[in-house]
Amino acid sequence: MEIIGRIREQAELRRYFESGKPEFIAVVGRRRVGKTYLIREYFADEMSFCFSGAVGKNVTVKYQLQSFDQAILKYGGTEDAASQYWADAFCKLEKLIAPMSRQRHVVFIDELPWLDAPKSDFLPALDHFWNSFASSRPDLMLIVCGSAASWMTRNLFENKGGLHNRITGRLTLAPFTLGECEAFFKAHDIVMNRYQIAEMYMVFGGIPYYLNMLEKSLGPSQNVDRLLFIKNAPLKNEFNEVYHSLFASADRHIGIVRALARTRPGMTRDEIIQAAKIPGGGNLTKTLAELEQCGFIERYSDFTKRKKDAYFRLIDPFSLFWLKYVEGNDLKDEYYWTNLLDDGGRRAWSGHAFELLCLLHVAQIKTRLGISGISTQVFSWRSRKSEPAAQIDLLIARKDGVINLCEMKYTLHPYTLNKEHEQSLQLKRMAFLSETGTRAALHTTMVTTYGLTDQGYRGSVQSEVSLDDIFC
Repeated sequence: MEIIGRIREQAELRRYFESGKPEFIAVVGRRRVGKTYLIREYFADEMSFCFSGAVGKNVTVKYQLQSFDQAILKYGGTEDAASQYWADAFCKLEKLIAPMSRQRHVVFIDELPWLDAPKSDFLPALDHFWNSFASSRPDLMLIVCGSAASWMTRNLFENKGGLHNRITGRLTLAPFTLGECEAFFKAHDIVMNRYQIAEMYMVFGGIPYYLNMLEKSLGPSQNVDRLLFIKNAPLKNEFNEVYHSLFASADRHIGIVRALARTRPGMTRDEIIQAAKIPGGGNLTKTLAELEQCGFIERYSDFTKRKKDAYFRLIDPFSLFWLKYVEGNDLKDEYYWTNLLDDGGRRAWSGHAFELLCLLHVAQIKTRLGISGISTQVFSWRSRKSEPAAQIDLLIARKDGVINLCEMKYTLHPYTLNKEHEQSLQLKRMAFLSETGTRAALHTTMVTTYGLTDQGYRGSVQSEVSLDDIFC
């Protein structure tokens, strides 16, 4: 099947493939985002060797080595003595590749962090394989992959030993955008309009693994019920499985994510310490960095650019939904999400989730505003003086002296900006001007599902973005 989206990533892979020199490429991205699929599909005809480590804390080194030996045989290797160490396994890989007659050898080793068990000697063996063999082969392209971004960073990108500065290319795979989700649905004959696709995104994010589980004969709410609320639902335990597969001390990571899920605007570091009831210091810094590297949270600078005022936000839609509706849900209602259709709480969640969707599509919002080529910075801002407290979740500060103050609104119909909402926007503008002293021109930008009506106070809005625009 044709690869959906990933245009830039495919171009990068082609460039590395055609470089005419040894390449050591690291592919990173959160679990379930499609890293393995992309590499296997893109290099299906050029793969000289492919191996994926078994995932699980109880998998032994012996089992991983046996699986590696079996992969060597699959690709034409000889029946040698069983590998006792990773050095033996990489020697077999060298023997496999050396006599092959190919213009370009692609060697793909997946789930790298799981191969590096304590006392396994995996990293020294990989170091030796690259430095003594692969780096002298202009026909060889080694691709390694792993979901544990902290492990990949520590052992590959910031390695102080034999693998220091050996990575020649880095590819970071992000979740699908809305436009890519639409293309995915079309390719899989899943018929949904854009509003429904956005609903699916607000529950599952742009994670291909989850989207691939949708049943095309069911509606959006029915699919959510089937995957999360029926008895033995396929994704019932997914939240815990994902975090515990990525982090050795996952409870600390989950505690931070749980705290962030309770607030729409995000939290400062000090607020996280208080809400999650965890100590500060180096461990917190490391935990926040790991969550950010894996794409679960994002750090937003306050407009004042004071480091201590930076905000951390949960940006993983699935985690937000799971913590809100799945965790602790013991109602045993297999039609729970469908029956919640007109619930006020669901509408409130939809507003939060839509804001998150917009934050994940700033590039598309910029395109609609005609500023994709202008240098910008993205901020958030909270008032320290105004009553009631003013807050702007998304600021796009432009090099041309304009700041777009983005207001997100999720509705079932075109939105009419009434007097009360318009006054609220004016108060935010005034507070922002007063407290920041900015001289930039402030443009109010409404980001809505179906656009604004011609009624009400539309004239006070300088620009608008609709859901259709975010699909670009």
